[in-house]
Amino acid sequence: MKLKKLLRVIPLVLLACAAVAPAANHQRATRAAELAPAAVQQPDAAGVFNVRAFGARGDGHALDSPAVNRAIDAAAAAGGGTVRFPAGTYRCFSIRLKSNIALYLDQGATILAADPRDGDGKYDLPEPNPWDKYQDFGHSHWHNSLIWGEGLENVSILGPGLIWGKGLVRGGNQSRTAAQNQALGNAPPDPSGGPFGYPNARDAVEPGWGNKSISLKLCRNVIVRDITILHGGHFAILATGVDNLTIDNVKIDTNRDGIDIDACRQVRISNCTVNSPFDDGICPKSSFALGFARPTENVTITNCQVSGYDEGTLLDGTYKREYRKYSHDSPTGRIKFGTESNGGFKNITISNCVFDYSRGLALETVDGGLLEDVTITNVTMRDVTNSPIFLRLGARLRGPKETTKVGELRRVNISDFVVYNADPKYASIISGIHGHDIEGVRLSNIRIYYRGGGTLAQAALDPPEKEADYPEPVMFGEMPAYGFFVRHVRGLEMSDVQVSFMAEDLRPAFVLSDVRDAEFRNVRAQLTQGVPTFILKNVEDFGVRQSRPVPDTQLERVTLKKF
Repeated sequence: MKLKKLLRVIPLVLLACAAVAPAANHQRATRAAELAPAAVQQPDAAGVFNVRAFGARGDGHALDSPAVNRAIDAAAAAGGGTVRFPAGTYRCFSIRLKSNIALYLDQGATILAADPRDGDGKYDLPEPNPWDKYQDFGHSHWHNSLIWGEGLENVSILGPGLIWGKGLVRGGNQSRTAAQNQALGNAPPDPSGGPFGYPNARDAVEPGWGNKSISLKLCRNVIVRDITILHGGHFAILATGVDNLTIDNVKIDTNRDGIDIDACRQVRISNCTVNSPFDDGICPKSSFALGFARPTENVTITNCQVSGYDEGTLLDGTYKREYRKYSHDSPTGRIKFGTESNGGFKNITISNCVFDYSRGLALETVDGGLLEDVTITNVTMRDVTNSPIFLRLGARLRGPKETTKVGELRRVNISDFVVYNADPKYASIISGIHGHDIEGVRLSNIRIYYRGGGTLAQAALDPPEKEADYPEPVMFGEMPAYGFFVRHVRGLEMSDVQVSFMAEDLRPAFVLSDVRDAEFRNVRAQLTQGVPTFILKNVEDFGVRQSRPVPDTQLERVTLKKF
């Protein structure tokens, strides 16, 4: 009897062992892959390093950043190559780029930003920066990011896949209470440093957290193409001191800034769509984060769209406009130069761009930089939530006191604009400060349709100067003109410019204050009966021609004139 039972049990034991062996072998093989040196593992094709061959699971649960970084190390050790992400979801903390490396995200591949609260890892620490008091926290650090690189060359991030910054933060609210965050959010920036030592304390992210999807510092020959970024943190893409940078066919639907190009040269941004309701869309800047003033120059931005739809509704195709919790009670989503502007901006063109349900175009230099030689053409805007055109030279002067003086804004050409349904409270604004004029601005072939509704009380306003304030159209309050408010400007030309309103407006079309050498030609303005087209205050060398019903007029000097 015992022998018969034994003979019946043996086959069952063998079957059980056969079933268990593959699982055990798989566990041993996976563990061996995780422990094996990168140089031993082989690419799956010539120059292609599949992250799964280095232990990545791609299941959305396992932590895959160690495997991804091993694949990058292996590619770098081989002299360069492509690190490939097949379809799957790769949950990661910091991914560290190296020179001569391309990350390629297949269709269906997602790099998912991990959440430190899950307890199995953290993002790289924000590196020390002795100049961090001159710009907000996000601009002062690069390593605390999902994907980052410093001092690299020949780097690409490519493919139709997705980068989802789910575990990234947009500001520094990791351990503060709601009341503390509200207090910091409502407080003005402290130029001497807030409680965390930064100009804006609410942006100071605590160690272990990440606040950027892609962050690059002092790199050259960089390509970012075809990827999509959802919920990108403080910056979906931050490039600081990067030369020869191409960003093409990228879609971004995010919870703060889209693309920030800071102190960069030879930059091409094309065919991009950026939806950023809570902050700016495409933003050239020039901070002091590198420890010296470096201009952003030789830049082209073309064939791009910016908007302020509810986050996520660009990518899902619903384009909702329901969420109302915006700063200044309106979405952002625009193209803006500044606010960080210590190094200035030179030789930049913007063409063939669309703004939809966002703020308008802003060119700002307030930290001592020189903004010059900018051409902007072929732009359409619809449902603009503040000034369609905002040019500001100011004296915030965020930078070393001994070297930071008031900058200059000059030689700007803006042409071929169509704007529909612009905010009735704010005209287009061109404003320098007393003793520092904006120079050489040319506006041509422009049509702006404002919502109207301005009152006589608004027409009587005299906007404050606010030389040192953060630059934003709302800084001046409501405008005394419905079309253009121009102050502290020398050398202004407007030709083929038309402004109109959709509801009766009791403000003049143009208000000029402390302006010299202004020429208006073929200008048209819709008017309410009895309201003047122009109000001039302390204006010299003013001329208007071919602008019915205003007669041709040439004025050498006038203290106050309405006509």
